[in-house]
Amino acid sequence: MPVSQQSPPVPSSVSLLADGLRSVGYLPGESTALVAYLAVRLGKPVLVEGPAGVGKTELAKALARHLERALVRLQCYEGLDEAKALYEWNYRKQLLRIQASHDERGWEQVQGDIFGEDFLLARPLMSAIASPEPVVLLIDEIDKTDQEFEAMLLEVLSDFQISIPELGVVHSRTRPVVLLTSNNSRELTEALKRRCLYLWLDYPSLEHELDIVRLHAPELPDTIARRLVEIVAMVRALDLKKPPSIAESIDWARALLLLGVDSIDAATFNETISVIVKHRTDMDLVAERVGLELSRQLEPAHAHAHPDGPRL
Repeated sequence: MPVSQQSPPVPSSVSLLADGLRSVGYLPGESTALVAYLAVRLGKPVLVEGPAGVGKTELAKALARHLERALVRLQCYEGLDEAKALYEWNYRKQLLRIQASHDERGWEQVQGDIFGEDFLLARPLMSAIASPEPVVLLIDEIDKTDQEFEAMLLEVLSDFQISIPELGVVHSRTRPVVLLTSNNSRELTEALKRRCLYLWLDYPSLEHELDIVRLHAPELPDTIARRLVEIVAMVRALDLKKPPSIAESIDWARALLLLGVDSIDAATFNETISVIVKHRTDMDLVAERVGLELSRQLEPAHAHAHPDGPRL
């Protein structure tokens, strides 16, 4: 059966795509839904930039779930080269083939065999391009690579093909949905940006994050959920090495639910601070600033409970 008959229909509007993302547990903002829709319909890669932990990688995962496509992920790191990203030759298999043909055939004939598809090891980019069924390709944290790696990507992002000197050009069988994520740790090249749609994801508004927490921890009382996102916003406002991500807000909500907490006071906050703060120096700063603020917010309640007593 042709791939187009097997694949689910492409969303015909921004609102339908947004509804689809919500149905798989991802709550997109308006700009996120719009850019994702354009990426799917136009077949253009999307560069998604923003702080760590705002849902860039999760957007790719959610698109894959909603579109019912396999997710092919290339995790970038310093020193990543084309052998790990595109393809490499199976040298052991080639050597065995040469040894097996040593007495039977000349080098010219053997060379034509060992540089065939049977001796090729496909890496993530090649796998996505050569896939017989459409996939979602996630190139995660592209800013950790160098400009030479970006230059190597241009052919893939522009023409959805890969040139192999020994074999020729491998053209895409289907058009993958491509998302590149960046934590904005360095400026990416203009050549890369020209080939992509652009989406900036920042930390969500209080109400948006509250909706996300409600979605993933629906049993948490609404008063605690709202208090949680308010405190997370206070923590993020500090000068930290690593502000809490959305995923850590969800983890905290689930931890409070598991512990049966009925309110987030200073003691509860200090006991569970390690769920959202992951650096020692950050923990000291957050405990001092936010913990103290939570203690102060309890003062009016104590004063009201003991109007004739001393104010704390």
